Amino acid sequence: MSDDQRPDSTVENTPGQGRTPEPERIEPAAPEEFGLVQVWWGDGKGKTTAALGMGMRAAGHGYRVHLLQFMKGGASSVDAVRGEYNAIAALPGISYENLGHYGWHGMADGSDEADHEAQAQAGLERARELLEAAGDADLAESIDLDAPPEEGVHMLVLDEILYAADRDLIGEDDVRDLVDAKPDSLELVLSGSHAEPAYLEDRADLITNVRNVKHPIDDGQRARRGTEF
Repeated sequence: MSDDQRPDSTVENTPGQGRTPEPERIEPAAPEEFGLVQVWWGDGKGKTTAALGMGMRAAGHGYRVHLLQFMKGGASSVDAVRGEYNAIAALPGISYENLGHYGWHGMADGSDEADHEAQAQAGLERARELLEAAGDADLAESIDLDAPPEEGVHMLVLDEILYAADRDLIGEDDVRDLVDAKPDSLELVLSGSHAEPAYLEDRADLITNVRNVKHPIDDGQRARRGTEF
């Protein structure tokens, strides 16, 4: 059925009005409906992947996005540089920083547990700084795609922060305080933890449980380049 044969209501209510979309040049823009708090937790693969996907989508609309990672400092099973870092570096409007410590807290992998806590605390302080910067910025306006996050962002992703709280590297109250300090127009995304972050139920607008049904790690499959890193 061609466009001129479709009922007007069908065309009007279809994203893109039923036409195959064409990519457009990314120019600085401001979101009209940002300001929610999203929480992604669960024992399944895909929490960070979902957050990165939203970040990429927002950046594609010209919004300024920043990813701050807790507890992802590397391990023997992954490369020093992950694929998402290379992709972020090539995409306008999105940036990242990583404050994780090598290894994984509580896994007896030879890493220093005190260092894990110190890095998590540093991540918490950095998150506070970024929220304050966003509060000082006019998020109703576009932000230069190359501007440092200290000049404000429209979306802030705090990846693995829920794991840091689950392992008592930072406090649950600290996470709640970050949410309470969020500027009204900032989209805040929190991810991590196999344990349900019930302490955020009264503060989050979206909570998604990423559930594990089957995972190749159970059969000995190690992390793979291009899917896990």
